[in-house]
Amino acid sequence: MITRKTDEQIELMAAAGKVHARCMQLVRKKCRAGVTTAELDEAAEKFIRSQGGVPTFKGFRGFPGSICASPNAMVVHGIPGPYTLEKGDILSVDIGVTLNGWVADGASTIAIGEIDETTRRLLDVTKESLDLAAAQMVPGNRVSDLSNAVQTHVEAAGFSVIKTLVGHGIGQEMHEAPQIPNYGPPGKGPEIEEGMVFAIEPMVNVGVAGIFMDDDGWSVYSEDGSMAAHFEYTVAATADGPRILTPWDEG
Repeated sequence: MITRKTDEQIELMAAAGKVHARCMQLVRKKCRAGVTTAELDEAAEKFIRSQGGVPTFKGFRGFPGSICASPNAMVVHGIPGPYTLEKGDILSVDIGVTLNGWVADGASTIAIGEIDETTRRLLDVTKESLDLAAAQMVPGNRVSDLSNAVQTHVEAAGFSVIKTLVGHGIGQEMHEAPQIPNYGPPGKGPEIEEGMVFAIEPMVNVGVAGIFMDDDGWSVYSEDGSMAAHFEYTVAATADGPRILTPWDEG
């Protein structure tokens, strides 16, 4: 069952989203060659707690980090640690913030210095697909309208949508109904209603769509070792249209 949020509850999620956005901006500024993902994790946790929030991911099903930090061919769920960023890397950073019992979730893939043209296109196309999907978060549309917006844009650019990882509803729990695939025909699935809030998150590989999980039980990689990107917003459907609650790319 998809839970609809009241205006007041959406404001509470937006407050968590403001902390999230500021945390993501902080992490993005710190992403440079020579920095470890553990250092990014420490900075993110310190900031979230300084704002009265809690890192949603820390301890979730045993996850040890406050953020997910996934370099290069790692798609998602990277455990922060000794990995040291190098020029030419990309790093997908996923952050969850719980504030006053409400969750905000979002991700961005960050270039470390200059990156090659294909990888730059990957980042641009994946972010564009997120924006296109978020624009479909309108009462009266269907969940698969979001999915189709991602797939159509990504595949037109020659990249591959990962079909075994999905977005999700979000609220007082990080993962709520429905699941939101990044592929499929338009006009299918539950109807979007005012007050629904979804975490929309395209995950895209340069090469084939396949993935595999590392022995650590968390880190997910592209099957062929090609570069991977992950972008995510928490988005509310309102009477005035889509409202991005984690505006990490503003300012």
